[in-house]
Amino acid sequence: MQFYPEGRLLASPENTAALQSLPALTEAMREERILEARAAMCDSAHNLWVDFPCMRGMIPREEGALGIREGSVRDIAILSRVNRPVSFMVRDFFRDPDGRLTALLSRRDAQEVCTREYLDKLAPGDVIDARVTHLEPFGVFADIGCGVSSLLPIDAISVSRIEHPRERFQPGMDIRAVVKSKEGGRITLSHKELLGTWQENASRFRAGETVGGVIRSIENYGVFVELAPNLAGLAELKEHIYPGQQASVFIKSILPSRMKIKLIIIETFDSEPSRPAPPEYFFEGGHLDEFVYSPEGSDKYIAVTF
Repeated sequence: MQFYPEGRLLASPENTAALQSLPALTEAMREERILEARAAMCDSAHNLWVDFPCMRGMIPREEGALGIREGSVRDIAILSRVNRPVSFMVRDFFRDPDGRLTALLSRRDAQEVCTREYLDKLAPGDVIDARVTHLEPFGVFADIGCGVSSLLPIDAISVSRIEHPRERFQPGMDIRAVVKSKEGGRITLSHKELLGTWQENASRFRAGETVGGVIRSIENYGVFVELAPNLAGLAELKEHIYPGQQASVFIKSILPSRMKIKLIIIETFDSEPSRPAPPEYFFEGGHLDEFVYSPEGSDKYIAVTF
């Protein structure tokens, strides 16, 4: 069985077929398959309700997420699913007070199976699919399977430092991430190791070109300008600029041995906030033992070992 962030199964032919009729739902229950549907409503008792083509389904409050029953997860984890896809397993059928046949569902069971058969088997360095659920100043929370959440800290998003994760991601964005650590059942993610080494990024630029960038920080010795999420250059100081501005910069030189790109700021300007583009990944494999960012022969050696 494969496990995905919530929403990935929603429109699949297998999932769609399973929701069409009582016999199809009964077969999915017998096979203990994980299905998905969009949560239509959360009632006053915090039960989630979903609508199938053939009937309604109910996820009781305590079955709404891992940790609800134990009190370690707040009910916002249920309320926030309204109008969003939810994973679940069919557990039974019952008649509501009006006599209508209703499916009894459990999102908790789906998360338990996902945890036991997939998440518990992950190791540091494994590269996995994730879906951004919400952003905080300190990092990104991402669904790594059936609604189970994991944290991607802001300093692990890219080599180039950012003020807020919204500069890279938006809720609902599908991303890839690396398992950074596992502790007490919690998985922490990293992302920058998939965005390319210094050399891979620098090879896309040439001395003499004028290119776009973003002012990231201003120091007493120069201005750091981001050319790519994993690459920044140093420009000479210039008046009336500040972090976050867009810039056009002239590339004076590229020095792999010193891991430096020297720039001249031509112009800076403000721009309207826009939706971040999906990340471009240099690494497409399923596992990383080590990520060496620095170029071969560089004065500096920068690496991450998993």
